[in-house]
Amino acid sequence: MTRPAEYTRQSIIKAAVTLFAEKGFEGSSVRDIVTKARVNQAAINYHFKGKDGLYLEVLKTAFEKLTENAGFDAEKLKSLSREEALRSFVYQQLRPLLFRDEMSRYIRMFAWESAHPSKVFRKFMATNSVSYLTAAVDLVRRFLPPNAQQRTALCAAIWLMGQCSIFVRNRELFAQEPFSITIDEPFVDELTELITRLAIGGLLQASESRG
Repeated sequence: MTRPAEYTRQSIIKAAVTLFAEKGFEGSSVRDIVTKARVNQAAINYHFKGKDGLYLEVLKTAFEKLTENAGFDAEKLKSLSREEALRSFVYQQLRPLLFRDEMSRYIRMFAWESAHPSKVFRKFMATNSVSYLTAAVDLVRRFLPPNAQQRTALCAAIWLMGQCSIFVRNRELFAQEPFSITIDEPFVDELTELITRLAIGGLLQASESRG
C-alpha cells in the first residue's frame, strides 16, 4: 500500500513531467503544478525544496529512463559510420512525434532545453557527462576538422538538436492548418532523412570552409 507522503510525491512528479514537457521549465509555474497535482505549494517545498529541486529530480529520472530504456546508446553511435550515427541520432530525437507515452514527454523536456537551457538544466549537465547534448557534440565533431573549437562543435550540436526539437515541441501546431502535416511513421522516416541530409551537407560545407 502506497503511503500518503509517497502518493503525494509521485502525484507532484507526474504533474510536473506533463507540464514541463508541454511548456518547458520557464513556462510551467508552481501554481500550475500544484493545481494539476491537487496538492498545496507546501508539498513541493517539503518534498523537493522548491521548483528547482523538483525539476532536477525530474531531469534525473528522465535521463535514466531515456538512456536505459529508449534505445539511446552513445557508445553504439560511436561504432557506426558518422553518416549512420547521425541518422540514428536524428531519429531518436524525432521519436516523440510518434508516441504520447512517458518517454515522449521526457524527450520533449530535453527538446525544450536544447532551445532554452534553464539554470537547473545547466547544473544537471555539469554532473552528467553522458547525455544527448554531449553525444551530439561528439557526433558533429566527426564531420569537423580536428582543430575545430569546442564552441563551434557545441553550436553545431545545438543547431542539430534544434532542427528536431522544433518539430517535437510544435507537433500539435504542425498537424493543424495551414501546415496540415500527417504525423505518422512514414513522415518521421522522411523527416529523419531530410534533416540528416541537410545536416551532413551543412557540416561538410562548414568543414571545407575552414580547411
